[in-house]
Amino acid sequence: MFSEENLKKLEELKKRYPTNNALTLPALWLAQEQFGWISEDVMRYIANLINVPFNHVYSVASFYTMYNKKPVGKYHIQVCTNISCQLMGSENIIQHLCKKLNITLGNTTPDGKFTISEVECLGACGGAPAMQINDDYYEKLTPEKIDNILLQLK
Repeated sequence: MFSEENLKKLEELKKRYPTNNALTLPALWLAQEQFGWISEDVMRYIANLINVPFNHVYSVASFYTMYNKKPVGKYHIQVCTNISCQLMGSENIIQHLCKKLNITLGNTTPDGKFTISEVECLGACGGAPAMQINDDYYEKLTPEKIDNILLQLK
């Protein structure tokens, strides 16, 4: 269930969107902010709450990589693997992160602190390779930069 605060936010959002289908993205954002990830149960809850078919909510949530379909760590590390970042070494960045944190791509450290994911595009092509940790962006990454970033988070 949404908190009382999120139910109020959803009611305000309903006034700004022309259809319930259009409300799907912001409703999923509210859910992810509250629950940390979007389970199928949460998708069903959203579908009922905004009165749209479950399949619609499921297709939206599964299409966009910004929605977590499984629990993520306290620090969700998302590395861009689109063309600019790929050309500038994002694969090496992912390998370095996985080795440093001793996990494979798409997984979370046993302590629940870090999750590493690849994403299609962070819109930071000029600063490639780039990654996002929670809501913070990091650009022009090197293994040394990553080591310093991780030290600050531990």
